[in-house]
Amino acid sequence: MHAAGLVVIVALAGALVDVPQAAAPPPQAAPAPPAAAANATPTPEKPVPPESYVYDPAGRRDPFVSLLGTGTEARQATKKGEGPAGMTVAEISVRGVMESRSGLIAMVQGPDKRTYIVHPGDKLLDGAIKSITPQGLVIEQAVNDPLSVVKQREVRKLLRGLEDVK
Repeated sequence: MHAAGLVVIVALAGALVDVPQAAAPPPQAAPAPPAAAANATPTPEKPVPPESYVYDPAGRRDPFVSLLGTGTEARQATKKGEGPAGMTVAEISVRGVMESRSGLIAMVQGPDKRTYIVHPGDKLLDGAIKSITPQGLVIEQAVNDPLSVVKQREVRKLLRGLEDVK
Protein backbone atom coordinates (compact mmCIF):
# COMPACT_ATOMS: atom_id res chain seq x y z
CA MET A 1 0.00 0.00 0.00
CA HIS A 2 2.81 2.31 0.89
CA ALA A 3 4.54 1.82 -2.46
CA ALA A 4 1.33 2.45 -4.44
CA GLY A 5 0.78 5.73 -2.63
CA LEU A 6 4.36 6.70 -3.44
CA VAL A 7 3.84 5.97 -7.13
CA VAL A 8 0.82 8.24 -7.18
CA ILE A 9 2.79 11.01 -5.58
CA VAL A 10 5.60 10.55 -8.03
CA ALA A 11 3.14 10.49 -10.90
CA LEU A 12 1.59 13.73 -9.69
CA ALA A 13 4.98 15.30 -9.19
CA GLY A 14 6.04 14.02 -12.61
CA ALA A 15 3.19 15.88 -14.23
CA LEU A 16 4.25 19.10 -12.58
CA VAL A 17 8.04 18.79 -12.79
CA ASP A 18 8.42 16.51 -15.81
CA VAL A 19 10.08 13.69 -13.87
CA PRO A 20 10.31 10.45 -15.84
CA GLN A 21 7.75 7.91 -14.61
CA ALA A 22 8.09 4.21 -14.09
CA ALA A 23 6.20 1.90 -16.40
CA ALA A 24 2.65 1.22 -15.28
CA PRO A 25 1.73 -2.35 -14.36
CA PRO A 26 -0.23 -4.23 -17.07
CA PRO A 27 -4.02 -4.02 -16.67
CA GLN A 28 -5.62 -7.11 -15.21
CA ALA A 29 -8.39 -8.85 -17.08
CA ALA A 30 -11.86 -8.76 -15.54
CA PRO A 31 -12.85 -12.01 -13.83
CA ALA A 32 -15.04 -14.30 -15.95
CA PRO A 33 -18.71 -14.33 -14.99
CA PRO A 34 -20.06 -17.48 -13.39
CA ALA A 35 -21.65 -20.09 -15.71
CA ALA A 36 -25.18 -19.40 -14.44
CA ALA A 37 -24.88 -15.72 -15.26
CA ALA A 38 -23.46 -16.47 -18.72
CA ASN A 39 -26.53 -18.55 -19.69
CA ALA A 40 -29.01 -15.91 -18.54
CA THR A 41 -30.34 -13.60 -21.24
CA PRO A 42 -29.54 -9.99 -20.59
CA THR A 43 -32.66 -7.96 -19.82
CA PRO A 44 -32.76 -4.64 -21.60
CA GLU A 45 -32.95 -1.79 -19.14
CA LYS A 46 -36.04 0.40 -19.56
CA PRO A 47 -35.16 4.01 -20.17
CA VAL A 48 -36.20 6.13 -17.24
CA PRO A 49 -38.21 9.13 -18.44
CA PRO A 50 -36.79 12.42 -17.22
CA GLU A 51 -38.79 14.10 -14.52
CA SER A 52 -40.79 16.99 -15.89
CA TYR A 53 -40.33 20.25 -14.06
CA VAL A 54 -43.41 22.20 -13.04
CA TYR A 55 -42.98 25.87 -12.18
CA ASP A 56 -44.63 26.95 -8.93
CA PRO A 57 -45.24 30.69 -9.33
CA ALA A 58 -46.19 31.40 -5.71
CA GLY A 59 -47.65 34.75 -6.75
CA ARG A 60 -44.91 35.59 -9.28
CA ARG A 61 -45.06 35.43 -13.06
CA ASP A 62 -43.26 32.69 -14.98
CA PRO A 63 -40.03 34.28 -16.27
CA PHE A 64 -39.97 31.96 -19.29
CA VAL A 65 -43.38 33.01 -20.63
CA SER A 66 -43.37 35.91 -23.06
CA LEU A 67 -44.89 39.13 -21.77
CA LEU A 68 -46.31 39.83 -25.20
CA GLY A 69 -48.16 36.53 -25.40
CA THR A 70 -48.24 34.13 -28.28
CA GLY A 71 -51.44 35.41 -29.80
CA THR A 72 -53.11 32.00 -29.63
CA GLU A 73 -55.03 32.75 -26.44
CA ALA A 74 -58.57 33.94 -26.91
CA ARG A 75 -58.87 37.58 -26.00
CA GLN A 76 -61.30 38.40 -23.30
CA ALA A 77 -63.84 40.82 -24.61
CA THR A 78 -63.78 43.96 -22.55
CA LYS A 79 -67.28 45.04 -21.84
CA LYS A 80 -67.67 48.68 -22.70
CA GLY A 81 -70.37 50.64 -21.02
CA GLU A 82 -73.23 52.26 -22.86
CA GLY A 83 -72.96 55.89 -23.84
CA PRO A 84 -70.06 58.04 -22.61
CA ALA A 85 -69.01 55.41 -20.04
CA GLY A 86 -67.90 53.20 -22.95
CA MET A 87 -65.81 55.86 -24.70
CA THR A 88 -62.24 56.98 -24.08
CA VAL A 89 -61.16 60.60 -23.78
CA ALA A 90 -59.56 60.48 -27.23
CA GLU A 91 -62.78 59.22 -28.85
CA ILE A 92 -65.07 62.07 -27.81
CA SER A 93 -65.35 65.60 -29.15
CA VAL A 94 -67.24 68.47 -27.53
CA ARG A 95 -70.13 69.67 -29.69
CA GLY A 96 -71.70 72.21 -27.33
CA VAL A 97 -71.98 73.59 -23.81
CA MET A 98 -75.33 74.57 -22.30
CA GLU A 99 -76.45 76.04 -19.03
CA SER A 100 -79.12 74.24 -17.00
CA ARG A 101 -80.64 74.82 -13.58
CA SER A 102 -77.93 72.69 -11.94
CA GLY A 103 -75.03 74.31 -13.83
CA LEU A 104 -73.25 73.73 -17.10
CA ILE A 105 -73.77 70.54 -19.13
CA ALA A 106 -72.03 69.50 -22.33
CA MET A 107 -72.96 67.70 -25.52
CA VAL A 108 -70.25 65.31 -26.72
CA GLN A 109 -70.07 63.25 -29.88
CA GLY A 110 -68.69 59.71 -29.80
CA PRO A 111 -67.08 57.59 -32.50
CA ASP A 112 -70.53 56.24 -33.41
CA LYS A 113 -71.51 59.80 -34.50
CA ARG A 114 -74.17 59.99 -31.77
CA THR A 115 -74.47 62.94 -29.40
CA TYR A 116 -74.60 62.44 -25.61
CA ILE A 117 -75.29 64.82 -22.71
CA VAL A 118 -72.65 64.73 -19.94
CA HIS A 119 -72.49 66.34 -16.49
CA PRO A 120 -69.59 67.01 -14.13
CA GLY A 121 -68.66 63.76 -12.37
CA ASP A 122 -69.77 61.46 -15.23
CA LYS A 123 -67.38 58.56 -15.87
CA LEU A 124 -65.62 57.79 -19.14
CA LEU A 125 -63.81 54.57 -19.97
CA ASP A 126 -60.41 55.99 -18.99
CA GLY A 127 -61.33 58.98 -16.85
CA ALA A 128 -64.04 61.20 -15.42
CA ILE A 129 -65.39 64.66 -16.23
CA LYS A 130 -63.94 66.98 -13.61
CA SER A 131 -65.71 70.17 -14.64
CA ILE A 132 -67.45 71.88 -17.54
CA THR A 133 -66.47 75.40 -18.58
CA PRO A 134 -68.01 77.62 -21.25
CA GLN A 135 -65.03 76.73 -23.48
CA GLY A 136 -65.28 72.94 -23.08
CA LEU A 137 -64.56 70.04 -20.71
CA VAL A 138 -61.88 69.43 -18.10
CA ILE A 139 -61.34 65.67 -17.81
CA GLU A 140 -59.26 63.76 -15.22
CA GLN A 141 -57.73 60.95 -17.32
CA ALA A 142 -56.16 57.82 -15.82
CA VAL A 143 -52.64 57.25 -17.21
CA ASN A 144 -52.14 53.63 -18.24
CA ASP A 145 -48.32 53.63 -18.38
CA PRO A 146 -46.48 51.44 -15.83
CA LEU A 147 -43.30 53.51 -16.18
CA SER A 148 -45.03 56.82 -15.53
CA VAL A 149 -44.81 58.36 -12.09
CA VAL A 150 -48.01 60.35 -12.74
CA LYS A 151 -51.11 58.16 -12.57
CA GLN A 152 -53.66 60.82 -13.59
CA ARG A 153 -53.52 63.86 -15.82
CA GLU A 154 -55.84 66.71 -16.61
CA VAL A 155 -57.05 66.91 -20.21
CA ARG A 156 -58.96 69.86 -21.66
CA LYS A 157 -61.39 69.14 -24.50
CA LEU A 158 -62.44 72.39 -26.11
CA LEU A 159 -65.46 73.08 -28.29
CA ARG A 160 -64.89 71.92 -31.82
CA GLY A 161 -64.72 75.49 -33.19
CA LEU A 162 -62.12 76.47 -30.60
CA GLU A 163 -59.96 73.39 -31.37
CA ASP A 164 -59.71 74.39 -35.03
CA VAL A 165 -58.40 77.88 -34.13
CA LYS A 166 -55.26 76.47 -32.44
